[in-house]
Amino acid sequence: MSTTALRSPRGTSRWEAQRSFDELGRPLRDLTFCVVDLETTGGSADGGSMITEIGAVKVRGGEVLGEFQTLVNPHTEIPAFIAVLTGISNSMVHDAPSIEAALPAFLDFAAGCVLVAHNAPFDVGFLQHFARQQGRPWPKFEVLDTAKLARRVITRDDAPNCKLSSLAKVFNASTTPNHRALSDARATVDVLHGLMERLGGLGVHTLEELQTFSSRVSTAQRRKRHLAEGLPHSPGVYLFRDEQSRVLYIGTSRDLRTRVRTYFTSSETRTRMGEMVGLAASVTGIECATPLEAEVRELRLIAEHKPKYNRRSRFPEKVHFLKLTREAWPRLSLVRKVLDDDADYLGPFSSKKTAEKCLAALHETFPVRQCSGRLPLAPSGSSCALAEMGRCLSPCDGSTDASTYGAVVRQLRDTLLRSPHEVVEAINQRMTALADRERFEEAGVHRDRLATFVRAAARTQRLSALTRCPEIVAARREDSGRWSVHVVRHGRLAAAGVIPPGADAHQYVRELTASAETVSDAPGPVPAATAEESEKILRWLESPGVRLVDVDGEWVCPLGGAARHLAVYDAANQSRLSLVPFDEHRLPSPVHRPTR
Repeated sequence: MSTTALRSPRGTSRWEAQRSFDELGRPLRDLTFCVVDLETTGGSADGGSMITEIGAVKVRGGEVLGEFQTLVNPHTEIPAFIAVLTGISNSMVHDAPSIEAALPAFLDFAAGCVLVAHNAPFDVGFLQHFARQQGRPWPKFEVLDTAKLARRVITRDDAPNCKLSSLAKVFNASTTPNHRALSDARATVDVLHGLMERLGGLGVHTLEELQTFSSRVSTAQRRKRHLAEGLPHSPGVYLFRDEQSRVLYIGTSRDLRTRVRTYFTSSETRTRMGEMVGLAASVTGIECATPLEAEVRELRLIAEHKPKYNRRSRFPEKVHFLKLTREAWPRLSLVRKVLDDDADYLGPFSSKKTAEKCLAALHETFPVRQCSGRLPLAPSGSSCALAEMGRCLSPCDGSTDASTYGAVVRQLRDTLLRSPHEVVEAINQRMTALADRERFEEAGVHRDRLATFVRAAARTQRLSALTRCPEIVAARREDSGRWSVHVVRHGRLAAAGVIPPGADAHQYVRELTASAETVSDAPGPVPAATAEESEKILRWLESPGVRLVDVDGEWVCPLGGAARHLAVYDAANQSRLSLVPFDEHRLPSPVHRPTR
């Protein structure tokens, strides 16, 4: 896979490079703000409330450029309590223009400005509602909410709340808010300038910094914005390094520069990441051809460097497998590595506990021996407790012959590689019997074991199907209209690229395939790559729009495989997690999440 490494410069200016406004940041002193306030007949435009007054002030660099004020005829009665609150009566708006005339005039006044309001969703929401009602396109205003910004800046020591009247006192506004649109807009101007003055001392000087400011992001963290300057707007992997060039954190993004910049703004407020940014001295970018290549490189680099601040994927080697041995009297064994010994493997499992659950599910269904060590062709030992309980065929004392034992092993092997029906049927019957006797906790144990086995079997079958193929070449048309191409060999990403405009697609794919990494086959479900890498590749191959260009081998999963049972057990598990019994104190309390 071809990549380009980019390291952000330290102590050097890149102002001479051509950059967009978003990268440079737009200085607040150079921007024109239109601070707006509305008076209305109620709190909801969708509920029928109307605008009765629009007031706005246009400012730049602290200087007032103009003001806009108009009453608006709502063509409905103004409620008495609203009239008392605002001082706007029915007689005052009788000869005022309607919203159909007032709104276009305001939009002309505010054109090209950054729109500012105190509790902006309310004011802007009303304006957008009537623009839609009139069939008028809404200008692409950038919006600042002084109430939202104040909640990030003002403390309880400054003011009891972030109401406009309270903030006007804090910042000694020249106009006292009185629920009239223009007066409230003038007071909001003073509040905006007061907030800007405070934040200027914290290194906030551009609109982008103002929009993303959070008190949870330290000044030192914001001052490291320059670390993102040398990165491109392209997919890739970024590595934060400390003064000794040790890798602190590795991440990936479709847009390297934009993503790295978020670590210095309110978009990134995790305490752990704040600590990491405090230690960072440089950021290295590795440009990748496609997002999938970036994701794969991220996994490989995390496994190589094991960065302190990455929590996932640091130890891909710490996995477990279930092994069905190849010997005179086969058995199931928990192992850490896949060997070229003609045995059958299930996995990998990320934890030993999960592997043991799966092992228990198989032992409940198939009475193969559970003792360790090899047995001779003609054992002459004594039976164990499992044999006395009927849970082992007990070849050790001659209780079974090789033919009978071999038939059970063949069923077990078929369950691992092709169909989990035997295990599913046996454990379901056991769960039903336990539930009928109201032994629900025991039934739950069997349910968890079965779900673990089904997931593991489905994962193994899907990974094995991919890793058996010496080569798969696939392509997909991306949002940019260009085709991304990936070459996968034995489950490992061997090459990635994007067909250049005007290039011969067939020739490009041939050249990419010829230059791809050589990958050797090896035993096991994930021989040439980590399971996580192969699964990322699988998700891409199975995503909408992917076209298979060439397949060397057979990329198939068994028709009666474990995947067909996944939906049932995943749904059951999700349902179980959403119901928290009152006596299960270790589980999190239920949280209501409103639909969006």
